[in-house]
Amino acid sequence: MKLIYTEQSLESLEESLEFIAEDTPYCKVMEIRDGILDETGLLEDNPYIGQEEQYLKHLELGHRRIIKDNYKIIYRVIGQYIYITDIFDTRQDPEKMKP
Repeated sequence: MKLIYTEQSLESLEESLEFIAEDTPYCKVMEIRDGILDETGLLEDNPYIGQEEQYLKHLELGHRRIIKDNYKIIYRVIGQYIYITDIFDTRQDPEKMKP
């Protein structure tokens, strides 16, 4: 399986990290980022490890999620590819995930 990060997921990650960077030492921000990216790497061997994402179920596209600390990693499995579609800070309103 091959991981593909969508532009949306990378923008969401960057926004989340910029937000916490205001009150968090740089080394901790990088630790958080690396932890999130390491977590997504687990999907390559176990793509169905995550639960279905209830807030996106209405789209009927098979969105799944894994959680790393305060971050929800949203993804879809299509063929041999795992598309990371969003990295969502769970301290936000989950309604923001709905298109």
